[in-house]
Amino acid sequence: MQEPNTPAEVNANEPAVGDTAPEANAQDTQATRIAELEAALEEAKAQVLYVKAEGENIRRRALDDIDKARKFALEKFSGELLAVKDSLDAALAVENADVDSYKNGVELTAKQLLSVFEKFNIAEINPLGEKFDPNKHQAISMVPAEGEPNTVLSVLQKGYSLNERVLRPALVTVIQAK
Repeated sequence: MQEPNTPAEVNANEPAVGDTAPEANAQDTQATRIAELEAALEEAKAQVLYVKAEGENIRRRALDDIDKARKFALEKFSGELLAVKDSLDAALAVENADVDSYKNGVELTAKQLLSVFEKFNIAEINPLGEKFDPNKHQAISMVPAEGEPNTVLSVLQKGYSLNERVLRPALVTVIQAK
C-alpha cells in the first residue's frame, strides 16, 4: 500500500492557486476584447449600410430634381408668351377693323414679344453692314457690289441668340470680293 501524499507532494502535483489567476484573466481579457471588436464591427457595418442608403436617396432625389427641371424649365417663358398669344387671339376676334387698327395691334403685340425676349435674354442678330461672321451668320449668296468684301449687304432673315449663344443664325447676302 502506498502512503497518502504528503501536503507538499499534493501541492507539487496541482497548479498553484496563484498560477491559474493570470491565465484566466488573460482569457477573460481576450474574450472581452473580441466581444468589443465584434460589437464595433457590427456598428461599422450598420454605419456603412446607412451611408450607402443615404447616398442612394440623395442620388434618387437629384435625378427627380433634374427630371423636374427639364419638365418645367420653360414654365416662366411659356407663361410670358401666353400674354402675346392672348393679344394675337384678341386681334383675330375683332370684326370690321380697318388696316390701321390691325397694324397698331400687331405693333403692340410685337412690343410684348420683344419685352419677353429681353426678359429672357433673347437678342436679335441683325448684322446689316457688319463683317460676315460664320458663327452668327449664314451666307445665302455673295453678290458683286460696292463696299468692303465679306460685309453683310442685306439680311434676309434675322438671327437670334440666347444668352449670347446663337439660337438661329441670320440669313445674309455678302459682298463678293472683286
